[in-house]
Amino acid sequence: MKQQIIEQLLSLSGQGSMPCIDSRDAKPGDIFFALRGEQSDGNLYAEKALEAGCALAVVDRADVAKGDKYLLTDDVLGLLQALGHAHRKRFDVPVIGITGTNGKTTTKELMQAVLSTTFSSTATPGNLNNHIGLPLSLLSFREPMDIAVVEMGANHRGEIAGLCKLAMPTHGLITNIGKAHLEGFGTVEDVARAKAELFEYLQQNQGTLFVNHDDARLPALAGTKNIITYGTDDSNHCSGRITRSFPELHLRFRANCDFGKARQGMQAHIETRLTGPYNFENIMAAITTGLYFGVEPEHIIRGIGSYVPANNRSQIIRTANNLVVMDAYNANPTSMAAALDNFSRFEGKKTAVMLGDMLELGETSGKEHKEILKLAKSKGFGLYVFVGPQFKSVCPPQGNTMVFELVEEAADWLRANPLKSHKVLVKGSRGIAMERLIDHL
Repeated sequence: MKQQIIEQLLSLSGQGSMPCIDSRDAKPGDIFFALRGEQSDGNLYAEKALEAGCALAVVDRADVAKGDKYLLTDDVLGLLQALGHAHRKRFDVPVIGITGTNGKTTTKELMQAVLSTTFSSTATPGNLNNHIGLPLSLLSFREPMDIAVVEMGANHRGEIAGLCKLAMPTHGLITNIGKAHLEGFGTVEDVARAKAELFEYLQQNQGTLFVNHDDARLPALAGTKNIITYGTDDSNHCSGRITRSFPELHLRFRANCDFGKARQGMQAHIETRLTGPYNFENIMAAITTGLYFGVEPEHIIRGIGSYVPANNRSQIIRTANNLVVMDAYNANPTSMAAALDNFSRFEGKKTAVMLGDMLELGETSGKEHKEILKLAKSKGFGLYVFVGPQFKSVCPPQGNTMVFELVEEAADWLRANPLKSHKVLVKGSRGIAMERLIDHL
């Protein structure tokens, strides 16, 4: 019976129907999946979705299913996942899975920018990378398609393994291993074991692993079979050197041997629109996979050079008054330290760092916020603005240090004390919403 339902839904998908989980985004012909959340019940919005033109509403409450446009099931999410998996199996093409602590979305977008210069490629929209977002990403696959790139996120052990079963990647990489989601994982070693589930899946299914050799933990996780390596050392399949890191990152790369469709000696210099040496490994991942699949160096230059970061990820924004490094999409101790080190390349008293709390760190939160506070103060910036209850608990306001519990309070202070001709770093976890400060900079 379940297989018949999946075939029915696949038929609708083949006719152009797209999955929808928010009735406010419903479009004519969509299939609405009434998912339950901690504080919401999608069943209550099924009727609105149908009124908006959805072809079908998948629900799990019999009292809601009133008519032939309702499909009643006992597990809406399970059906969505099964449908995404079934749709994925229709495509016999390389699927590159990406996970890691930092840089997943940036790497995915850079990879798509490179691959799309030569192939009909597709990539995860936005950051639809979890147990709900991934099946939605898979259902966006459309012909013609030569290669797909899917992002995989997790905050507990076993989640990457489950996402691999859904997406069936043929190739994959772990961007890096760092301190993030420690509330769910526990330790950095647990983070490594969780991310390694992608490598384990590929090893079990004769897949190809792209391995960042500049992260000391990753080579041991990858083993030696079916691997393509990249990093700064010339012993890698593809190596690179930073030629400028700030404000924009420039680098040179070279293929040190034949691998995939790459040929030894292929090389080029790239001027990117990204900032910071921490983006080097993201760019090298895109370069290496591009070379492997046959993208010529001149197309790699064009793809990466044309990529403009957005959505508050490593953006350099020149406002009417200041130059702002906006990196406020997310934050953890590893990415925060890298951002501070990069920003310290600006010299002079007219520098300001505005840091928001790092979330999901569990019992280590207080310690990690103290460490970031210590690191930030050691850099000698002209002004410090800290936002969030965690920073407030470890940092007293004094002298050139302002501390606020809410971002709105920081915005009020900036309105009363406007900055002019400053270089400003803005970074914090998404839940703190540090990007709201840009209107006052």
